[in-house]
Amino acid sequence: MVIVHQCWVLTVLIFGIIYPTSCTAYFGLTLSKRLPLDRLTADCKGMRLTNKQRKMCYRDSGMADTLINAIRLSTMECTSQFKNERWNCSITHEHHRLNLLKTALKETSFIYAVSSAGLTHAIAQSCSSGELDRCSCDANSFDMDINKEAWKWGGCGDNLKYSVNFVKEFLKAQKGGEKRYQDYRAKVDSHNTVLGTRVVRKRMQKICKCHGVSGSCTTQTCWRQLSPFHEIGRDLKNKYENAMRVAMDNTANAIDQSLRVRRRERRPPPPVADNNDMVFMDHSPDFCRRGQYSYGTGGRICNKSSNCDSICCGRGYNIRNNIKITACNCRFNWCCDVICSKCTEREEVYSCKS
Repeated sequence: MVIVHQCWVLTVLIFGIIYPTSCTAYFGLTLSKRLPLDRLTADCKGMRLTNKQRKMCYRDSGMADTLINAIRLSTMECTSQFKNERWNCSITHEHHRLNLLKTALKETSFIYAVSSAGLTHAIAQSCSSGELDRCSCDANSFDMDINKEAWKWGGCGDNLKYSVNFVKEFLKAQKGGEKRYQDYRAKVDSHNTVLGTRVVRKRMQKICKCHGVSGSCTTQTCWRQLSPFHEIGRDLKNKYENAMRVAMDNTANAIDQSLRVRRRERRPPPPVADNNDMVFMDHSPDFCRRGQYSYGTGGRICNKSSNCDSICCGRGYNIRNNIKITACNCRFNWCCDVICSKCTEREEVYSCKS
């Protein structure tokens, strides 16, 4: 690995590929400071922004609300994607989140990716909904050479172009930033941050509305629209499952030496990480017991038929019988009431032993 100690000219080597990069500033879930996720208010001054980010926030009256929405969006999606895993995205506990950010686990990589994806998604939608003053609907389109005479661009597309440019500038670290930006770990963080934006871009879809007599589709009006964020989160979760571990060599000589040893021992070449891979550096703990990264899995509700064995880490589970009262045998009474009976249902709830 080769590092030049200015953030904006950092160069690293991952799996034999040299990547020059500019470092990334942090925002939202990736901040290495306390962030009151449960007490967020739409205030540019109170969101732990850098001076540059705060200035960009103040430029638009609706930006504070959009940034808050981005944080909430990424938090809810992380929790949703990992609700059935040992690590259930316990980032709302400040101590756990800050400890994760000190490492380069797979879970940390997901946090970086989903945070930037949430920011990109929220800004693009705020443009098209009119919540931001400095942007509007996406009037441009990707080129489509097929059937141009049969459709035209219109509607109000989500402005991904503005969003990507804003996020790139918003997350661009200032020259001479924190020391943490000047190491190999910075490249890993930056890679996963850009990955989040890239997944949002790839999930952009063309939506068309037909026009014509009696519902015929003589012509179509088409626009670009973001996919629901849950689909983006699902893509990122899949990349998390297939994330690639990268290792650091201290010097160029060490890299050359490791290559010579590999050839001498005839080891198979390592897989190559590309721009579409999520990458990490440190092996994750099992998250079974309460520790610095999570509450552990003791007391967690699980599904007997699918994940109790995994989540409970072999400790077994307790069974609790609940009585659930629901409306049943409903009928419509003219006019205009719906009359229902009350039915009781016995429900078994499984929770992991401590």
